[in-house]
Amino acid sequence: MRTDGTWARAAVLGVLVLAGCVVALAVDLPTGEAVRTRLDDAGGAGWAVLVLAVGLVLLAPVPRSAVSVLLGVVLGFGPALAVAMAGGLLGGLSAFGLSRALGRPAVDRIAGPRLDRLDRLMVDRGFWAVLAGRLMPVVPFVVLSYGSGLTAVRFAPYAVATAIGLLPSTVVQVGVGASAGVLAGWATEATVVPAVAVVLALAGLGVLAWRRRRPEPV
Repeated sequence: MRTDGTWARAAVLGVLVLAGCVVALAVDLPTGEAVRTRLDDAGGAGWAVLVLAVGLVLLAPVPRSAVSVLLGVVLGFGPALAVAMAGGLLGGLSAFGLSRALGRPAVDRIAGPRLDRLDRLMVDRGFWAVLAGRLMPVVPFVVLSYGSGLTAVRFAPYAVATAIGLLPSTVVQVGVGASAGVLAGWATEATVVPAVAVVLALAGLGVLAWRRRRPEPV
């Protein structure tokens, strides 16, 4: 039986994905203040490292939406949008390349001619298929990234569709995070204490109204 390294490459891909899962679960994320301090100290190199870190995180099955929201909270809308887009594109292209180089040969070996029809579809309409997948929030980012590399979709259409498809959801997710950061900055004693007092007062009135409406015991 001929051995050509196909299964070895597939095993390497599996190990890389598994390692990414372990790192994503085990590593503690730094606080927002710590990230901002390090970026101020590092300058341009710090931003490049942050983009690289986001790209590496997105090679693991980590929700991209959570990463984008977190960036919005920490960095604010403009910088977070740039980092989230650059990191998302880097992660998507890297996952595609790894899957194409390490996983595609194994898929060819397993599926054989049965893959021809899907390959023809992805070559002809790969851009639209990837774009639709990126725009649909129910399709996990990492699944589409690795899955596309296992098909015959060409790199250029995949890259363009990924860049276009990531923009709308990234704007929304980063915006949510940036808004949460602004609201958190407004949540001082002057606003929290009165709000708590109002909530408690409304709760007390609700209890009194409920007790009055209860039927009298016979």
